[in-house]
Amino acid sequence: MRISGVFKFSFLCVALNAAQVLAEPAVIFDMGGKFDKSFNEAANTGIQKWSKETGKKFLEFEISNESQREQAIRRMAEKGASPIIGIGFAQASSIEKIAKEFPKLQFAIVDMVVDAPNVQSVVFKEQEGSFLVGALAAMASKSGKVGFVGGMDIPLIRKFECGYRQGALFVNPKVGFVGNMTGSTGAAWSDPTRGGELAKAQFSQGVDVVFAAAGGTGIGVYQAAKDAGKLAIGVDSNQNHIQSGTMLSSMLKRVDVAVYNVAKAHKPGISVLGLKEGGVDYAMDEHNAKLLTPDMKKRVEAAKADIISGKIKVADYMADNACKL
Repeated sequence: MRISGVFKFSFLCVALNAAQVLAEPAVIFDMGGKFDKSFNEAANTGIQKWSKETGKKFLEFEISNESQREQAIRRMAEKGASPIIGIGFAQASSIEKIAKEFPKLQFAIVDMVVDAPNVQSVVFKEQEGSFLVGALAAMASKSGKVGFVGGMDIPLIRKFECGYRQGALFVNPKVGFVGNMTGSTGAAWSDPTRGGELAKAQFSQGVDVVFAAAGGTGIGVYQAAKDAGKLAIGVDSNQNHIQSGTMLSSMLKRVDVAVYNVAKAHKPGISVLGLKEGGVDYAMDEHNAKLLTPDMKKRVEAAKADIISGKIKVADYMADNACKL
């Protein structure tokens, strides 16, 4: 039987569509692992939600050293996984390289922009969520001095610090500030001992509220705050439960939303998630309910509304010189 060219083309389209439906997404978690109680764990929450809702499976790999990134992504591509989602800015170069080698597959990167026709880049307005917890910190501080502990010293983490300072200054123009970064390598994300040491040093300088944007290193910060009777602020996932009663709040960076959305409907290009898009926020639950007074909640919600409306403009460290203090 002779098959017309039109029929061949239609049959090919059906086959390709079927292949896309059957393809399993893959998530490449970065240093710290998917149970880091922070950034990677939020990504895991998102893909697990997608899997539960759809009844479909996914592939995954946890990076234990930097040399594994490209290898893991390529292996997923060779298996035909799509979309392949790289968690963290450090995977950008590998995603860019392999996306070119496998143009028919879909890729995504969280926390960095990769300009390629088959890549979706998801970035956040971390400064907006950090502004809110900075405002809470200044309202809760009795000493008038707040602190920040970052993980790896990179512009992305400076965005958190910058937004946090702006929020604190918005509430108290005379607020004191102490900031430290844990290190300059990937190890800075998983050093709770060092995190605790930095927090203790800040407490000795009068800080009584500290915000940690440091992955697993933050666990040491929260413990130090608990031990010293101070307050801490978590990051990425809702970490209020880790030291219930001394966690003032957590700056939510909805990596779970990003991963869920990519797995559900991959959209090449850049997706920017801020307060308006539900990409960042602050956490309120039973673990910190007694720490936030009605006045504090009223003021932070008013600031949130003003940021969304554009009345308050939060400077971005990576774009605005005003943040480079």
